[in-house]
Amino acid sequence: MGTDKQYDGYQPYDYLDAGDDYRAFELSEKHAGFEPRTIEVTDEERARLEALTAESVISLHDHAFRFPADIDADLRDYVREGRIHTAYDYLAETSLDAVFDMQFDGLSTVHSLNGWKWDDIVHEVSMRACDIAHSAYARQCRSVEDIHRAREEGGLAVVQALESAAMIENELDRIEQLYGMGVRSMGITYSASNALGTGGGDVYQRDGGLTGFGVSAVERMNDVGMAISVSHASPQTSLDVCAVSDEPVFDTHALAQGAGMGSRGTSDEVFEAIADTGGVIGLLSSTHLPDIESYMEHFEYIVDLVGIEHVAFGPDVLYGDHTELLRVLAASQGMELPDSTLESAYVDGLENPTEAWINIPRWLVTNGYSDEEIRMVLGENVLRALETVW
Repeated sequence: MGTDKQYDGYQPYDYLDAGDDYRAFELSEKHAGFEPRTIEVTDEERARLEALTAESVISLHDHAFRFPADIDADLRDYVREGRIHTAYDYLAETSLDAVFDMQFDGLSTVHSLNGWKWDDIVHEVSMRACDIAHSAYARQCRSVEDIHRAREEGGLAVVQALESAAMIENELDRIEQLYGMGVRSMGITYSASNALGTGGGDVYQRDGGLTGFGVSAVERMNDVGMAISVSHASPQTSLDVCAVSDEPVFDTHALAQGAGMGSRGTSDEVFEAIADTGGVIGLLSSTHLPDIESYMEHFEYIVDLVGIEHVAFGPDVLYGDHTELLRVLAASQGMELPDSTLESAYVDGLENPTEAWINIPRWLVTNGYSDEEIRMVLGENVLRALETVW
């Protein structure tokens, strides 16, 4: 279907009365606080673009919902209200057939102060699934067939995904419960360590890697058919997951140390280990980057390193002021953001999912990639791995 999306006008929680059944907030508009940009294409390139995006287009990592317009004043209350507002209308402007939606993750604090608790995640996953079920345009994605059906019918398959497995604590059965709720992708750790392994931001003097329980969790995720991501895990944890998993492993959003990110990026060794599993690496947009051109430098670096068949896109963007969100989160944790995080007010050409998924295909078409290569990185690589994992 490409950009011919069959959006029906449904808005989040239309089955309820805003203000009576739940507290309503002023939410961010699509282009909030930044100058939008659309990469120009010729008529010939536009025809080619339409043909290519008629095939599967998949985001490996985004937060496809709207944040409050005033993040500083309203974020906490918006989160505790427990109802994420998916940007159905904005997403329908793209050619996306499926999006791995990471939800609020550690911001899920409906029932707790610090997030990543079981009750918080269950509340968010189930509430989100209920809202998606009321949309004729979007559907909860539980299989590869759901992605194909979304493409054929002009809809959107929403893959409910989590960035950490912290909430399973020491209970392997919770992996099965999450799968039963519709979760189809989960990270091992976020930046903090948990019962499964060492977090990427939690390495002090040595990297402990995957724990014995983490090995069992990887095996259980393989057994039930849940995609595993090593985003935000420590280097050794990532390598251990790749060694243990019988299925392809993902890094849903990453930038490369070798392309200028230094210690904040992922090493060549980890990228190569993911590729050796048959897995896929999604490219992360970041406030460390000024524009789509610098983003694509990371893409080309990783393509040269592991081969184009192991690369896709996971911009990790949202509808709202991303930089202000990071400031608010850092302040709430008594942290100071590094100067590099605040270097760019926004990433030119990639600031929200709509802009990113209009411009990524356009950049590929205007920069010499073949039709086969473009189809691979826009969706075929992800589908190939998911057909094995799911």
